[in-house]
Amino acid sequence: MIYSDEYFMQQALKEAELAFEAEEVPVGAVVVMNQKIIARGHNQVELLKDSTAHAEILALTSAYSKLGTKYLPDATLYVTLEPCLMCAGALYWSKIGRIVYGASDDKNGYHKHLHSESAANAPFHPKTELVGGILAEECAWLMKSFFKTRR
Repeated sequence: MIYSDEYFMQQALKEAELAFEAEEVPVGAVVVMNQKIIARGHNQVELLKDSTAHAEILALTSAYSKLGTKYLPDATLYVTLEPCLMCAGALYWSKIGRIVYGASDDKNGYHKHLHSESAANAPFHPKTELVGGILAEECAWLMKSFFKTRR
């Protein structure tokens, strides 16, 4: 069976819901290879007392460990929120084949730090395919709900 980007984003949303339930900023991620989820992650900044414990970083680390490698050219990362600049750097070094994100992040997303769009997928690896806006409304709703309860 061939799964769609929407299917895998729904799996990332399940990870984001786990973060929400743990009172973490609700961002979730899954790493997929050959139509199978090989790693999962959700924000654990509060739990681990680690500002770098973002969903993308945790999912990448888990994938590296599972595969025994430091690069993921044949993998796709699905993440519910546009990666921040730190995660964009980690994704660059992973040489990941594809990044699919849900909601845009005007406040902390990587786009905020770009001064030009000269490279189509900057700041990611040149061979990385980038797709945004998959289930964007659902992903944004979870974030808005989380912060609404905190204000």
